Formats: sequence, structure tokens, C-alpha cells
Amino acid sequence: MIRDIVLPLQFGNRRDAAAEYALSVAAAFDCHIAAIGFAYEPSLPVLDMGNNIPLEIIEAEREASRQVAADAIARFDDAARRAGLSSESRLVEASYYGAAQTFGEIARSFDLSVVGQENPNETNDNLVIEGALFDSGRPVLVIPYIQSAGLNLAHVTICWDGSRSAARAVNDAMPFLAKAKAIDVVTVSGEKDKPEPLQNVDIAQHLARHGLAVELRTIVGGNLDVANALLSDAADRATDLFVMGGYGHSRLREFILGGATRGILQSMTVPTFMSH
Repeated sequence: MIRDIVLPLQFGNRRDAAAEYALSVAAAFDCHIAAIGFAYEPSLPVLDMGNNIPLEIIEAEREASRQVAADAIARFDDAARRAGLSSESRLVEASYYGAAQTFGEIARSFDLSVVGQENPNETNDNLVIEGALFDSGRPVLVIPYIQSAGLNLAHVTICWDGSRSAARAVNDAMPFLAKAKAIDVVTVSGEKDKPEPLQNVDIAQHLARHGLAVELRTIVGGNLDVANALLSDAADRATDLFVMGGYGHSRLREFILGGATRGILQSMTVPTFMSH
């Protein structure tokens, strides 16, 4: 049961694909939606000769960041109101890097976080995604920056490797799976520590006990790594949503992502439901 979701708003002139998708999720599940607008602390270059940066410049940068966040919040509030949704929004001040941990802590009080992929042509940072995945203890739904449509559950693909994280993702995604019209359980052949065929049958039987009919499939990675094999298959099968484990760990506040997780976050074309 999904009763509330939270998302960090994206700034700039581009459309906020994650916010639009999150609103469609809230409408589908008739749940509360909260939006966080981060006002980032100024990140200004150090002046030559050790001179201090004038306080008025720092405060002007801070106020500009607050205004950008406030504008994003206003757009969200208007969209949620027009959609007739129960909603809230808040402005949170944080450093650029501190926002990831802060959002992870906020997300602990919600059933699900919805976070947008960063444009890989502009940055390799997925800090807030990683904060939600590793710090919240809750699932995260990651939305491609190119996403144009809202929630669609005509065809859901479970990326299954028999791991703890994959099992957690399946369990957390049950509200989505219950609404799906078709569900595949897909394993990539040749993957390290790939589950035995019996384990695939076991997860299919588990889902059947929940009234879900699934198709078991194994795809051959060939020359492709796991992430690209899954994305290629998703394109062929017109997958609308991935469900998969999110792999990695935090080391001295540095997030170390697993290979498949990193690959999906960098090249994703399909909204992806992840649990850690």
C-alpha cells in the first residue's frame, strides 16, 4: 500500500520529468505527495590574495538559490492543485553534497521517493538518487530525464538475479505489480552468481500466490553487459517499468555503486523501481 511519496524538485528551464511522473503515480494510487525544493548554499571561488568574499555577494547567491527553489515549488504546487491531489511542499537549505543525505533522511518518512535521473550529457552525479537508495531504507523510483509519459503499467519487467536486493525490490513493488497487465521475470545469462533455474521458478510461484501471473525469460547478454542487455530487451519488449535491486555501499560517505545499478542509472530509458 502506497500512502505517500516524496520527490526532490529539479531546477532550471527544462521540464521536470520526475515531478510530472510522480504526480501521475500519486493520482494512480490516490496518495499524498510531498515535494522538496533544495536551496543550495553558495559555492563561490576563493578570491586571489586570500581576500574574503564580501558578505553581500554570498547572500545574493543564497537568495538567488532560494528564489529558484521557490519558483520550482510554486510550479509543483500549481500542478498538484490542478490534479486535485493531497500535497505539500517545503524549501530546504543544504549544501550541494549535503542534499543527498538530507533527502535520504526525509524519505524515511514516506513509502516511496521519486527521483529524476541527471542528464548524463551534463553531469555524472546521481547523488540524490544514491542518498534515497542507500540512506532512506525505502524504495526509490528513478525517472529518465527523457521521460515524456506518466505512469504506465502495461508491461513490467522484474530484473531477477536471486539476490537479497532483488527480493526486497519485488516485495516493495507489490502495489505496482498488482496493477500491472503483464509481468516478466528476466534473468541475464552469463551473469556472475546467476541464480539456478529453480530460484526463478520459486519467485514465479511466490508471485502466483499473490495472484500475479508472470512469464519467466532468460536473455543472453552476448557482448553486452547486464545493464545494456536489460535496456536492449526493454526496447524490444516495450517495457514500461523495471523492478530491480539497487547494489552498492557507502564508504566514508562516498557511494560505491554496483556495475548493473551504475549502468542503468547512466543509460536508463525506462522508469526503474529500485530497493537496496
